Amino acid sequence: MRVVLVAGEPSGDLLGAALIESLRARMPGATFAGVGGPAMRAAGLDGWHPMDLLSVRGYVEVLRRVPALLRLRRELAARVVRERPDVFIGIDAPDFNLALEGRVRAAGIRTLHYVCPSIWAWRAERVRQLRTCVDHVLAVFPFEVPLLERHGIAATYVGHPLADRLPIAPDRMAVRDRLQLAHAPQVIALLPGSREAEVEAMAGSFIETALLLHARLPGARFLMPMVNRRLRERVEAEIYARDAHALPLQLLFGHAHSALAAADVALVASGTATLEAALLRCPMVVTYRMPDWSWRIMRRRGYLAYGGLPNILAGRFVVPELIQEHATPVNLAQALANLIADAPVRQQLETLFGQMHETLRQGSAQRVADAVQALVR
Repeated sequence: MRVVLVAGEPSGDLLGAALIESLRARMPGATFAGVGGPAMRAAGLDGWHPMDLLSVRGYVEVLRRVPALLRLRRELAARVVRERPDVFIGIDAPDFNLALEGRVRAAGIRTLHYVCPSIWAWRAERVRQLRTCVDHVLAVFPFEVPLLERHGIAATYVGHPLADRLPIAPDRMAVRDRLQLAHAPQVIALLPGSREAEVEAMAGSFIETALLLHARLPGARFLMPMVNRRLRERVEAEIYARDAHALPLQLLFGHAHSALAAADVALVASGTATLEAALLRCPMVVTYRMPDWSWRIMRRRGYLAYGGLPNILAGRFVVPELIQEHATPVNLAQALANLIADAPVRQQLETLFGQMHETLRQGSAQRVADAVQALVR
């Protein structure tokens, strides 16, 4: 079987890698090509283009890259149609992948979209795109399948691979021991994002928030995982600019899961990291900042009061969200201090997050492989 996959960001890279590994275990002769990151390439993807070309954040930022993105999409569509794989799989990145899937499907190649776009939160017009561009949707949240089926879109709930990969009961003290934080009275994880634009927008605010918290909680220790050296250098520049060298902050290369498992609370940029924090039983404050024009456009097109995945899964506010102009260091530090001071609330959140974990733990790699094989047959 020949499979072409396109992922556009680190979370999609992990999904694609798990899918490749699961299919290869069943069909050793299967081949995989397309666009992915280091995890997909390590799993056996023949990479056609760097995944970074697709990792763009915000409406205004996308506009600057439109010509290059359109050219890349044309090239990919032509190559997929020319090579005629058994199935094309777009992994998340709906702004890029749905139109690509439409061209591929029009050429008679089966298409599968892995991770339902957030039509339940904003941009409901994507329902029409899904119906015309995709043969099947793999949904990672249980409430998505009934919604898609009401619109005539074939879908399968596969669970979330993170729920399979992360431990049901993380050992916080064991992780702290490994990080030499066993005696810290409070450990606070800071996750400003995995994209350069996110770190550029939020790292300075995260450092200022940590400084305010450290003044109130002198024993607190801070962990900030970075996905690569470039982002680490960006954070180091923000530390230097704020004269924050004395801040007890440990920068980690990767190890986001360790940081969250060790932490009493976390400050997390909205996105997949909020789900990772929930699955690791880490109470959190969700925040996000983006350029003002992008925010104005996005706000007009949304219709949920919340954007963090724990709140979406719960159907109500269970963790604070401080977005855009509300995401000041003073507000963020206060919200985190409130969580640290309220042990009963933290315990309630950990129990709720455990229930979410059980719901999402479905053996997703096998379910995804089943769906791909069924579609090809």
